[in-house]
Amino acid sequence: MLAASGLGTLDRQAKALALPRSTTWHLLKGNHKGSGLSASVVIRILAAPRLPAPVRAKVLEYVAEKAGGLYGDSNLRLNKFISRLPLSALEHTGAGTPRTRVSFARQPTAKPR
Repeated sequence: MLAASGLGTLDRQAKALALPRSTTWHLLKGNHKGSGLSASVVIRILAAPRLPAPVRAKVLEYVAEKAGGLYGDSNLRLNKFISRLPLSALEHTGAGTPRTRVSFARQPTAKPR
């Protein structure tokens, strides 16, 4: 997506994301997939002044999916991730406010009589 926005080199991509080259390299190569992007990396990317609009939309889509529990994180990890993000990032995703995440845990059911 960065290359499609005219950012063909790693240096240009790193500048657009406001990340170090090594972090950008790991992100582009998919080396983050075990634990996903950290909230601090997401914050840095969203704060980047040169971030192309399609990339911003993709990052916000990722935030919404991760906050919705689509990547298999525990509730504790999700709540930590969400609570570290700025409210503005969550408003654009529809994920709600940092401390009002909907729990997907099973609710106790009534015992049959």
